[in-house]
Amino acid sequence: MAEFLLAILVIFELWSQVGGQGHLDLMPWYTKFFLAVGLAVVTVAGTAAAVRHDRAWNAKTIACLILALMLAGGMAAATYYAHVHESDEDTGDEDGVTNSRVITKSAPAHIFSL
Repeated sequence: MAEFLLAILVIFELWSQVGGQGHLDLMPWYTKFFLAVGLAVVTVAGTAAAVRHDRAWNAKTIACLILALMLAGGMAAATYYAHVHESDEDTGDEDGVTNSRVITKSAPAHIFSL
């Protein structure tokens, strides 16, 4: 239980440092919950499999490692999706004024003469 709780804390801290807290804030709660809890469970299961058998690297440990890498890839994909689909409403102007320049050609003078 202690390893699971420590893994949850480490996963969220590492994810916010690597992926960016802003992107993490844009994700729905259930995406963060299932990916983080899944990775913590796989971490605990891999540790238990390594301790329970004579050899640390056995089939269960390798399967847990593969699952952990897949979940980490899911975290990276979710972070990238949040990065690509974030709103670009903040343009950097302090006053909220948007400057635009419209360049038009003036019509020849003979068009307006009667």
